Amino acid sequence: MPTISNLFTVLFLLVSNAFVYGICDASSYSSLVSSSLDHQLHAPNPIAEQPLAKIALHKAIIALHASASVRVNPTLLGAKGDDTEWVNVELDYPEATQADWVGVFSPAKFNSSESEYCSSETPFICTAPIKYKFANHSTFDYIQTGKASLSFQIINQRADFAFALFTGGLENPKLVAVSDPISFANPKAPLWPRLAQGKTWDEMTVTWTSGYNIDEATPVVEWGWKGQSQLSSAGTLTFTRGSMCGPPARTIGWRAPGFIHTSSLKELWPNTIYDYRMGHMLLNGSIIWSKTYTFKSSPYPGQDSLQRVIIFGDMGKAERDGSNEYATYQPGSLVTTDELVNDLDNYDIVFHIGDLSYANGFLSQWDQFIAQIEPISSIKPYMIASGNHERDFPNSGSFYDTHDSGGECGVPAQTMYYVPADNRAKFWYSTDYGMFHFCIADSEHDWREGSEQYAWLEKCFASVDRQKQPWLIFAAHRVLGYSSNNWLANAGAFEEPMGRANLQKLWQKYKVDIALYGHVHNYERTCPIYQNQCVNLETSHYSGTVRGTIHVVVGGGGGHLSDFTEINTYWSLYKDHDWGFVKLTAFNHSSLLFEYKKSRDGLVYDNFTISRDYRDVLACVHDGCEATTLAN
Repeated sequence: MPTISNLFTVLFLLVSNAFVYGICDASSYSSLVSSSLDHQLHAPNPIAEQPLAKIALHKAIIALHASASVRVNPTLLGAKGDDTEWVNVELDYPEATQADWVGVFSPAKFNSSESEYCSSETPFICTAPIKYKFANHSTFDYIQTGKASLSFQIINQRADFAFALFTGGLENPKLVAVSDPISFANPKAPLWPRLAQGKTWDEMTVTWTSGYNIDEATPVVEWGWKGQSQLSSAGTLTFTRGSMCGPPARTIGWRAPGFIHTSSLKELWPNTIYDYRMGHMLLNGSIIWSKTYTFKSSPYPGQDSLQRVIIFGDMGKAERDGSNEYATYQPGSLVTTDELVNDLDNYDIVFHIGDLSYANGFLSQWDQFIAQIEPISSIKPYMIASGNHERDFPNSGSFYDTHDSGGECGVPAQTMYYVPADNRAKFWYSTDYGMFHFCIADSEHDWREGSEQYAWLEKCFASVDRQKQPWLIFAAHRVLGYSSNNWLANAGAFEEPMGRANLQKLWQKYKVDIALYGHVHNYERTCPIYQNQCVNLETSHYSGTVRGTIHVVVGGGGGHLSDFTEINTYWSLYKDHDWGFVKLTAFNHSSLLFEYKKSRDGLVYDNFTISRDYRDVLACVHDGCEATTLAN
């Protein structure tokens, strides 16, 4: 429970802010508590501004220069079926300056006369580029010669591309030259498969993106094993600019997402390797196929076999071509991605618990994030949770009234990814993986006692048979438990307000083993804890009765790292200011291994084991058993 001093700290800060903003009536104060607490006290650790937001497109002018040119090679991409290609861009501009930059635009026609959002009046350019580089990125004599050669990595994003040379820097962009368009051989091709557990243990879902709507092609998945295959149908979703809640998603950041298809592969055999490929059956009967991929089906719930789980949050994306747009925004995202790709054979399922792409309203970035993790998500179930950068936007129904999603208000995430939720707009769900039972909360919706999500969480915890599935795991994006992060500490709570005050009774009653969070960009592990008290003095091996829950912050997936407070939090057993992820390994019903690995080398830097029998879960502890009577 929050201490009296913590409550006074929060109250003091709220009242102080109320006076600063001229708020003094009761209704305004209530609104401040419910809507601004996150913004005032628990804003994420400051990170670099979304790079595309730094371009002042509203000030852009078109001033094509007769002697300037942009030439791109090759002009046809994907001729051999590839979905990613490198292109070379040659620049020639006799009035070269240090501030010149090249933006990659898609679709290729991006001026006001071609945009549905812009009028024929200024601004002349109102669609953000997908990425950009400064002209002198790799050419030291560009200023002297006016010539430069740049390399860009381009992925298939369902439209053609143009490369535009600007002078005037990002603050006063002036368009001086544009390349001829380039395109992929089949811009509509089925791409970027994302696997996810279905609503039952023996179901796997395949979600992918294409340019084919259902009026021109029927989406299907061909799948099977041991040389036998079958076709499954797929549902198709998309969204429009009108689905966005505000800027930049609804303005300069808008880009059509294509069509999102999901097929459910049912009645799978446990622990079985299946082949699959996505396709679109055209009106003439021919089928456009993707590459062929494989996946391993889930073990039967309670099955005694080796089961390995990866968990992390806040990864984001980065550009392998060194584009400036993400050069320092999510500096560790490729480090984590590459380590997980290199280690594919040694885990079975992934949970990315919020803050996925950090697109923040620039929708082209979703394709690029999905492409970045495709080597993982095409082979392993890639389960996600909702974070503030997916969901939060004022007056959109999110629990936190911030602009963190850039106007997306959850729509791209809940459309582009499948989760086995009853309502994907309410991103809480449960899933089974062998001896594990996962209860994944949505921290961007109300979790407090009496809420819809609270009732669901209790049902999720209560429904598990701990004799068959001994390992009960809770996860959410924001820290609802414990964190020694400095901005949480400054608020006097070491958590999101009302987090553990409302949920710790559930964790204790149902003996949740481990609670994991993102949002804070570092790693931290607590002792087994209940009501702010360590209930087990061990640090590396736990056995016997389950007396408290171990809380873990694992938000170092790739974002700028968060600093720890200098306050000595006695419940904190291990802290790490680096990028990394957690791996849980269930060897059997009595033995669980927890490991924290750094992304930079894949080595284990923190670990503990849990050894126990079913009777240890049944044993009564404080607030952990139903009331009993003396009846006989």
